[in-house]
Amino acid sequence: MTTELPDFNIPHREKIDWMIETHGWALEAVRPAVDEASARPAHAYSIGVTMLTGFAEILVIGLAPATASDVISVAVDALRGGTEIPLGCELVGLLDGEQRCAFAPLSEDDARAWCPAIEEYSAQPLSVVQMLYPDRHGFLPYETGYEQRMRYAQPVIGTM
Repeated sequence: MTTELPDFNIPHREKIDWMIETHGWALEAVRPAVDEASARPAHAYSIGVTMLTGFAEILVIGLAPATASDVISVAVDALRGGTEIPLGCELVGLLDGEQRCAFAPLSEDDARAWCPAIEEYSAQPLSVVQMLYPDRHGFLPYETGYEQRMRYAQPVIGTM
């Protein structure tokens, strides 16, 4: 006797809609891209956080999708719990182990370039912040001492 497996090949739009219905927001993961003119590291961003919390959508660059989802979830859970997250300054206590992080606003052009699907799924005004996380020594990517080999993996797109 054979059992048929369910069809997991559902349209992308339905996956995003399902994530928003289930969790209140969705994660859009983007693979790295390299061509003759440029290179862009892997990144992931939220869709629906603005509608859910009133906060900007969140972009994380250089982490695997599951890890990006985890760190964005930490921020979303804090926002849903009433925590106000300031922009353009370092925060302690949001990430495990008292690691520092920061949220840097993106220009509208950068938001569209890095997070193109947000406007397709949201009627909210486009607002995106980059969540900056530390290297293994605790330095943030805009600080002296940040691991040089990580600068490509986590470029600073937002404004600090």
